[in-house]
Amino acid sequence: MSAPAVVRELEAALGADAVIWAPEDLLVYEYDATIDRGSPQAIAFPSSAEDVVAILGVARAHGLPVTPRGGGTGLSGGALAARGGVIIAMNRMRRILELDPGARTALVEPGVVNLDLGNEAARHGLAYAPDPSSQRACTIGGNIAENAGGPHTLALGTTTNHVLAVEFVDPTGEVHWLGGPTRDAPGYDLVGCVVGSEGTLGIVTKALVRLVPAPEAVKTFLGIYDSVRQASSAVGAIVKAGIVPAALEMIDRMTIAAVEPVLKAGFPLDADAILLVEVDGPALQVEAEGEIVEDVLRQYDPREIRTATEPKDREVLWAGRKGAISALGHIKPNYYLLDGVVPRTRLPEVLDTVYRVAAAYELPVANMFHAGDGNLHPCLLFDEREPGVTERVLEAGEEIMRACVDAGGAISGEHGIGLEKRSYLPWIFSEDDLGAMQQLRSAFGADDDFNPCKIFPGGHGCGEGHGGHQQKQIAKFGADVAI
Repeated sequence: MSAPAVVRELEAALGADAVIWAPEDLLVYEYDATIDRGSPQAIAFPSSAEDVVAILGVARAHGLPVTPRGGGTGLSGGALAARGGVIIAMNRMRRILELDPGARTALVEPGVVNLDLGNEAARHGLAYAPDPSSQRACTIGGNIAENAGGPHTLALGTTTNHVLAVEFVDPTGEVHWLGGPTRDAPGYDLVGCVVGSEGTLGIVTKALVRLVPAPEAVKTFLGIYDSVRQASSAVGAIVKAGIVPAALEMIDRMTIAAVEPVLKAGFPLDADAILLVEVDGPALQVEAEGEIVEDVLRQYDPREIRTATEPKDREVLWAGRKGAISALGHIKPNYYLLDGVVPRTRLPEVLDTVYRVAAAYELPVANMFHAGDGNLHPCLLFDEREPGVTERVLEAGEEIMRACVDAGGAISGEHGIGLEKRSYLPWIFSEDDLGAMQQLRSAFGADDDFNPCKIFPGGHGCGEGHGGHQQKQIAKFGADVAI
């Protein structure tokens, strides 16, 4: 079969090895870590901003939609080709162009893997703070699109706090440099608009990111509880005591049951919940804050509190936390992972609701989440081969998300809106709010063919279903996902 005209033009612009279009080669690009699937007509791999401009020009000439894609680990369908067209895969732009230890910055291409940047920074006594659980596979470009967080962003902030400037191709094909080498660049905060825009305003082709000094001392606490309510109540009390830990995570019984046989993290199988609390900084500060944390943990009747100060011991604990979602595949082959935010003080009651809803729909649910900022990640487990179970899962998920909003929270903490939750946006935004966001998108030059069907309800050719999308594929375990 001869190549379509659009493929021939892309190959002429980029080279034959930078375009794929055979159906069997496209399969891996039809999905991310969500319940959806989208079928592109071609994948183009740029190596520069100029290549991105060329791809946009070819796609526009043929009236085809374009969708930017990073590592494919996203959890809201943001990188799926919802209406077909061309996926612009940034994987080949993976160079760390410059790392300046004195300025504590790094200039990177969008395909750089998060953990690779962290490892390079560590060689200079520095760290890159955002650390999604998918950091072995997710890319800086994708992190920027979703404003990714991770366990260790509680004190230092999510991606938006660590991006100083970006080279950026807008939907019309114009290249811009936004921001500057300092955090207080003059003018409107256009970098702030781009970070978290889920690839709907343009495509980042370089990023200047901020690095932080590696801490002098680190102490990790493992609080072991016989009650989810006790553990979740301790979360708000720690912050109320004046401590903002480097990380504050909670893991429940079902998650422990999946993690421990596989990863041997030292989580007690008979515990109802555990808290992972980490403090870091100067040694004297860590000692003082650690005493306060331990005192607060004891106020909520833990069975036991363990501490880890050696790197190897802490790494084992965090490997258990970050490997949790994959380990759950030993319980059921499919999952539906939610991403809601609630005030810390409402965690106990909202968790009660999560368990109640899951039980009402006869679904197992596992909870492992960023407790310190109230970012819940209930994971509904199921087997898609069971008749009617997918519908139950989606209905249960919607009830849980509604409960987060009713508690004064939000429908996403770090996974984005994407395809998955766009029909939920009217729960928290007025028509005027949504109109203003659409005007911003238009100001950047985006039309219905630039990453279509993402964030906003409706949209030409986008279909309607749970979350405003057409469900085609249920997520399976095995891939790294960012929670």
